Amino acid sequence: MQPCQNCQTVIDEYILDKQLEPLRDLTVDDFNVCADCATVVDDACVACGGAVYVPRSHATAPDYCPACRSDHIERTGRDPGWSLDTPSS
Repeated sequence: MQPCQNCQTVIDEYILDKQLEPLRDLTVDDFNVCADCATVVDDACVACGGAVYVPRSHATAPDYCPACRSDHIERTGRDPGWSLDTPSS
């Protein structure tokens, strides 16, 4: 069991997996946060219309879900970043 990278509590994988269910095929293994620190916003991804994960330390939701961001990187070799107006370098 891993500690949450945000608050350092032990991650309850069952609860977090249920909370992250809208994020398509991603599992708790793709995140290092506990359920209390994970915020999921339904229908926020501009590419697939799916849910996005918002870290507690961020004020705004990203435009791309982790799966669509990963798919874009695999297809094009370029990282679109989490927001439409701020591509990663």
